[in-house]
Amino acid sequence: MFQQTEYSQDLEHNYSLLRKQLSALVEDETNLIANLSNAAALLNQFMPDINWVGFYLIEEAKNELVLGPFQGLPACVRIPLGKGVCGTSAARQETLRIANVHEFPGHIACDAASLSEIVIPVMKDGRLVGVLDIDSPVENRFSAEEQKELEAFVETLSLAL
Repeated sequence: MFQQTEYSQDLEHNYSLLRKQLSALVEDETNLIANLSNAAALLNQFMPDINWVGFYLIEEAKNELVLGPFQGLPACVRIPLGKGVCGTSAARQETLRIANVHEFPGHIACDAASLSEIVIPVMKDGRLVGVLDIDSPVENRFSAEEQKELEAFVETLSLAL
């Protein structure tokens, strides 16, 4: 099912291959946790210079995000909507690409080694399911091009949710 792939220097090509791998992993699987777990593991294996990748899932009744499947050190379990990078991304339902997390007002530091972060809302049928959160110990790690590719990755994943 999953095969190790040789990647090139072409970011768009590499993410196209990654989306194909994701599609194969989630094909015919309906369990949310299984699909998010495999997506996090795939990104962790694929992306250089990251120290945490995972999902926070919306708990509408409590107006917060709760920790979901991830790869990395133990993390904050609950994040109120509108707080930190993840909560702000979820509340706005827009991607946030932060070059230096220490300059983000109200940043929630789960891992002191994290310097940059990208958070992408996961939507299904117009409703927020949660967010994909990726941290890096490298300042300004995530480019606009990579943001576009990660948003396409999340769109591919949302088709399986």
